[in-house]
Amino acid sequence: MKKYVFLLLASLFMVGCSSTPEDPYADPRDPFEDFNRDMWEFNRDVDKAVLKPAAETYEYVPQPIRDSLYNAVENLDEPSSFVNNLLQWKVADAGISLGRFVVNSTVGLVGLFDVATPMGLTKREESFGQTLAVWGVPEGPYLMLPLLGPTVVVDRGGDYADGQYFPYPLLSWPVDVARYAIKGLELRLRLRDQEQVLENSLDPYSFVKDVYYQRWQDQVFDGNPPLEEENFDEWDEDFDDYDE
Repeated sequence: MKKYVFLLLASLFMVGCSSTPEDPYADPRDPFEDFNRDMWEFNRDVDKAVLKPAAETYEYVPQPIRDSLYNAVENLDEPSSFVNNLLQWKVADAGISLGRFVVNSTVGLVGLFDVATPMGLTKREESFGQTLAVWGVPEGPYLMLPLLGPTVVVDRGGDYADGQYFPYPLLSWPVDVARYAIKGLELRLRLRDQEQVLENSLDPYSFVKDVYYQRWQDQVFDGNPPLEEENFDEWDEDFDDYDE
C-alpha cells in the first residue's frame, strides 16, 4: 500500500510543478510527455524481457485453472465496488456488487467460479478514482508509471482507498503478490490480440494514451461520456458566419 501513497504524493508534486508546454501542438493532458515517453520505452523493454515471456509461460496452465484463479482475484474487488457504487448513489449497482460477492464467495467457492453472472448479476465495477472523478475532482495530468502503465493522478491515487476495504487488509503479502501476478499475467495474455494494432500505429505512445482516455471516460461516465461542447461552439460560430 505504501507504494500507492508514494505515487500519489509524487504525482501531486508533479502537478504543482507542471507548467503549460510552449509547444502550441502539445497535448495539454500530457505536460510530462518527455518523461512519459522515456517511461513508455522502459516499460516496453521490461515487457519484452520479462512480462511477455512470463505470460506465455503462464499460458501453459490449463485454461479452466487460469479462469478460476482470475475469478477469485476479481471477486476480491467486489466489496470496494459495493462501497464506491454507494458513494456514487448507485444503490442498485451497489446491491448487485454485494450480491455477486456473497454468491461467488459461497456457492462459487471463494470466487473460483463466477456463478453470479449466469444469475443475471453482471459486474458493476467502480473504483475510488472513478468516484473522485464523478464528484468533480480534477483528473490531473497523464502519467506513464513504471510497470503500472498509463494513468491519470486521480485514477491511481484512489487505489490506496480501495485497498483498505475488506478483505484486502486480511491478506498476507505472499497472497497479495500472487493476486497481482495472476491479474497481470492474465491481462497481458488478453492484450496479445491488440499488439498488431499497436505496432501498426504511427505513434504507439499516443495510441495507448488515446485508448486509455477513452476507457477512462467510459468508466467514469458508465459508457456515456459527455460531448465536447467546444466542438459544437465552433460549429455554431461557423454557421453564424455563413448566415451573415
